[in-house]
Amino acid sequence: MIKPETKDLHDQIEKRAGYLWRYLDVDKKKIEIKELEEQMSAESFWNDQKAAQKVIAQANLAKGVVNGMSEFMSKLEDARAMEELLEEEGVDELSDEAEELHKAAEALKEELDELEIQCYLNKPHDRCNALLSINAGAGGTESCDWADLLYRMYTRWAERRGFKVEVIDMLPGEEAGLDKVTLRIVGENAFGYANAERGVHRLVRISPFDSQKRRHTSFCAVDVVAEIEDDIEIEVEAKDIREDTYRASGKGGQHVNKTDSAIRLTHLPTGIVVQCQNDRSQHKNRSTAMKMLKARLYERQEDEKRSAMEKMYGEKGEIGWGNQIRSYVFQPYQMVKDLRTGVETGNIQAVMDGDIDRFVSGWLRAGSPRSRNKEIQIED
Repeated sequence: MIKPETKDLHDQIEKRAGYLWRYLDVDKKKIEIKELEEQMSAESFWNDQKAAQKVIAQANLAKGVVNGMSEFMSKLEDARAMEELLEEEGVDELSDEAEELHKAAEALKEELDELEIQCYLNKPHDRCNALLSINAGAGGTESCDWADLLYRMYTRWAERRGFKVEVIDMLPGEEAGLDKVTLRIVGENAFGYANAERGVHRLVRISPFDSQKRRHTSFCAVDVVAEIEDDIEIEVEAKDIREDTYRASGKGGQHVNKTDSAIRLTHLPTGIVVQCQNDRSQHKNRSTAMKMLKARLYERQEDEKRSAMEKMYGEKGEIGWGNQIRSYVFQPYQMVKDLRTGVETGNIQAVMDGDIDRFVSGWLRAGSPRSRNKEIQIED
């Protein structure tokens, strides 16, 4: 016979998958796909390109849900068939076949977890690219070095997920590390995932810059906004913007920047400042900076609507004590703990190498009303 826990796991997975199928209206989406494909096959479909692109995006979104769930249900059916076959053959629960089936069931659970997480990404701009900024806070040189470590962590996390990372703006610290850096993370649901990191991050460690080897606490603020589409309803009047140009930092010698190609835009009514220097073209930098400004204005507008939202930094609180969302303790013990969800791990090295999906998933689950539905929970 197979392991009893394998059958129990299959039962729980089947129950959760059925709930997810109904929650996502997969059968309804199949009908929706047929209707959209009929629109796409019409001769006049491309007369309005903007409307056509929206229809295509809607169809691709529905297909992604249907294909993902259909493929998963097919794998689950195969696992059930293998379970019945091994039961009929009377294999020992300690046999290699029974062990492989149990490992396959655990892999199915992990795959369902990921499908479920993707379902939480249903807000208007979750599918957009993300603009992630890291700002050093209380702690001086220590915080600048901490910002550099976070920059490395997020870069590696994005690469793990198959996202593309571009540096939009970077300001080195006076002695070491980074004072601030802005990244553009490009990929499906990049903003939906990265938004979990928005807040103050606290580091406790023995300082490499302290000759007396004392323990220091450092803080950095992480801001994340969606790279919104051009058709978003955010009006920015020219009279409200002050534009400054400056020479972008870069390599020396023949590669040194000889023109004022970097752009800094200040939105006078709100005081929001954005800057871009990643391109040699001033025109391209201006276009990127304007997108960033619109994204920040939109996020500010959304924040004002979310009166119950946790206040994090800037106008939302100080980058320091009492405002952190996550603590990273290197010494005297090793632990990373998310203070919003309670998710924690002692594997510091893995986290700093970009393994932060457990925190992202925990935040997404905590923010979903479905996370409180005990019917679909599987105990680890």
